[in-house]
Amino acid sequence: MNQQPESLAEKAYRLIEEMIVTLELPPGSSFSESDLSQKLNIGRTPIREALQRLSAERLVSMLPRRGMIISEINIADHLALLETRRVLDRLIASRAARRATQSRRDELKELADAMIVTALDRDLTAFMRLDRNADRIMEAAARNAFAVRACASLHAHCRRFWYMYQENGDLGASAKLHAGVMSAVANSDEIEASTSSDRLLDYLDQFTRSALDL
Repeated sequence: MNQQPESLAEKAYRLIEEMIVTLELPPGSSFSESDLSQKLNIGRTPIREALQRLSAERLVSMLPRRGMIISEINIADHLALLETRRVLDRLIASRAARRATQSRRDELKELADAMIVTALDRDLTAFMRLDRNADRIMEAAARNAFAVRACASLHAHCRRFWYMYQENGDLGASAKLHAGVMSAVANSDEIEASTSSDRLLDYLDQFTRSALDL
């Protein structure tokens, strides 16, 4: 599958999002455009564009004359986020199962296998990168720009939540559930893709409540 070259703004967005998700930039921490520009060796204009996008996704707050601050993890917001993600993920999975090209189905099969391996290796960073890549392929395959736009930041928030509370989760179980969704899409099974997506969100809801002792 041919891909457009990554722009500097897209690269900045990807790198900063990963820094937020992995807690390299922890909740509540502050920073400036120049800090990130120097750290990532990317000009301030693409950094600014990336931060505006992350602000719209509620991962970053932009404070006048005070720089930026990483958003806190809010319990009520996260549970509401999962409710929203359930509906959107089910739609994206079913439409991807219906509309994906063969090359994208093949990619998802490979990613499903790779995700199981990284979970066995307990390589959380590699797992999350595979998860992000799988999200992008599923979203492209679904060919529903409205659902994708509505879902834009939800997965990143969930990945960050996992990093924060990973001791309460089972990476192997999560990998199998993610792989189940990807396999169903790869096999053009719309019903199983929707069902597998619901199973994954059931687990994430259980994980969230366990992590927060609810």
